[in-house]
Amino acid sequence: MKAEARLMPKQGLWLVPVVALIALSAPRMEFGRVGLAFASDASAPDIAGLARFWPPQIETRTDIANLPSLDPDRLPPFSRLETSTAPIRELDPDTLETTTRMSQRTWLVSPLGYLGDVALRMVETIEIGLWGTLLAVVAGLPLAFARSRAIGLPFALQISARLSCAALRALPELLVALLLVGAIGFGPTAGVLALGVHAAGFIGRFYADAFDDADQHPIEAIRATGAGRMSVFIVAVLPQVRASLASATLYILDRNVRMATVIGIVGAGGIGQELKGRIDLYEFGHATTIVIAIFIVVAILDEFAAHLRKRQSS
Repeated sequence: MKAEARLMPKQGLWLVPVVALIALSAPRMEFGRVGLAFASDASAPDIAGLARFWPPQIETRTDIANLPSLDPDRLPPFSRLETSTAPIRELDPDTLETTTRMSQRTWLVSPLGYLGDVALRMVETIEIGLWGTLLAVVAGLPLAFARSRAIGLPFALQISARLSCAALRALPELLVALLLVGAIGFGPTAGVLALGVHAAGFIGRFYADAFDDADQHPIEAIRATGAGRMSVFIVAVLPQVRASLASATLYILDRNVRMATVIGIVGAGGIGQELKGRIDLYEFGHATTIVIAIFIVVAILDEFAAHLRKRQSS
């Protein structure tokens, strides 16, 4: 007991440098700015503040000067016209001084117009996630075949497939999307390819692990009859692993839809591109609407995936 009591203080000495490093690092992280997010703009002029993100923006306002074909007597459903006075800044070409004058402008207001815009962007985001998952399955399934010990391909091919899966998983979707946007331009194509390339590494590993976890006795029995690898897989492996493959695919789909909302920030299409644009324009109410829409769609998708998994297991 005395020996243990003498050892305890020495064993706890490693905590001293750890605590010291944390104490030195904490001020550099500027955690005090978290509290300033709840402060008013006057007390924290360099902080946007959470108040700017509320309320959510659900309407659209379009200057009728940009709608020359609009008939005021035949407005779109639920729309209305509003007239307001706003300051306009102009540059005097003679004095090169900026002057401000008040001008009346008439707006076409659609009360739920922005919700429609967000819905269309969310549909595109889901499509990016679906196509990315399909691409990942098409590219990852051959890697799973080559990687799996149960299929029995040459060892060199298994090692190559393992390294390929690891390399694909090591490439973050955001980085791949950024490179593809630079190569092929803005739009959902870059998002689909980025998600597919990254998720193919996960599909290859998940599928191969499912193949290897299958009961080997039926596999050996079918193989003893002289059946080929594809016949062994279809007859002995696939019936055992269908539920695992479906679960892994649903996980990748759920993950891809979530990531599709992020990679749009670099211009790869979807709702993320809209979110980035609204934040750049300081339209925080629109950003809040987008975040709420993302939360609703992800929650619905999560429940849908859970329902499908339950049906697969029953």
